[in-house]
Amino acid sequence: MCPTPASRRWDGSHVAARLPRALHVAPDSPTRLLRAAQSGTCRLCGNRLEWYQRSDGHPIGLHPAELTTRTVPAPCRWHLSRGVAHPAGDGSAWCRIPHHLICPSHDTTTLTPPLKELRRQLALRTRRLIDTGAHTPSPAPPSRPATACRPARPIAHLLYSYYLADRPLEDIRCVAQTRARHRCPHPVQHPSAPPGIWTLHSLSPGYGQLALPGGPTAIYDLSHLPYAEQLRWRTQRCPHHTATHGAADLTLTGWEVFNPALHHQHIHTRLPDVIRRRTGRRA
Repeated sequence: MCPTPASRRWDGSHVAARLPRALHVAPDSPTRLLRAAQSGTCRLCGNRLEWYQRSDGHPIGLHPAELTTRTVPAPCRWHLSRGVAHPAGDGSAWCRIPHHLICPSHDTTTLTPPLKELRRQLALRTRRLIDTGAHTPSPAPPSRPATACRPARPIAHLLYSYYLADRPLEDIRCVAQTRARHRCPHPVQHPSAPPGIWTLHSLSPGYGQLALPGGPTAIYDLSHLPYAEQLRWRTQRCPHHTATHGAADLTLTGWEVFNPALHHQHIHTRLPDVIRRRTGRRA
């Protein structure tokens, strides 16, 4: 009796290829982030990397391939556990390495020979991407005039807390995943939604902290908005994806809890120029 091929059933009919099921967010999940959908590209070299959340809550970009532990120094080893990146090894013969350690755009002379070879391969791929026009290295940010006052990382007041944004307000983008499995292109500061108010506000120090010098600070106040609207800003979603409960997050939000001791360079004592001109207020 001839054995039945694996691609056919017992009666000779073809077996249809089983497509992998798409990831979905569990209803009781504390986060709407798809852990396996965090692939991205380095803005400096154009090579692929994978974003994971560290145990302290901050994101880290790791090289997508596993490496043997004997080729990676102990301080550079990372391992994954349930979608969270942890420093050091987990006792196995394989580990992950942060992308910035082998990024061709960084000058690194302390790499082991295998890591130098990996960095050389990434550099060759970067050159091919640049030659074919698939990647353009990020230029240095232009210096703004001294008279301009536009916070690059504004401070927002919402949900009874102060948060530091990772970019200007008008550039904050929705983190939800579209039906085409791309990131939503719409901004969070949507024209159809009620806006916040720029105001000069004295930040009250937390317990055990010293008072902040310099007087009032420019704050984008959202605390007067309804709770649902403040939650939309905190989860970094556009009005459309706020109403779409089944859409998952494709990336981490850019908010960071404001700490005056760590983020003092982002404290501005003047309102943005546009607001001052609109209200007729002089600096």
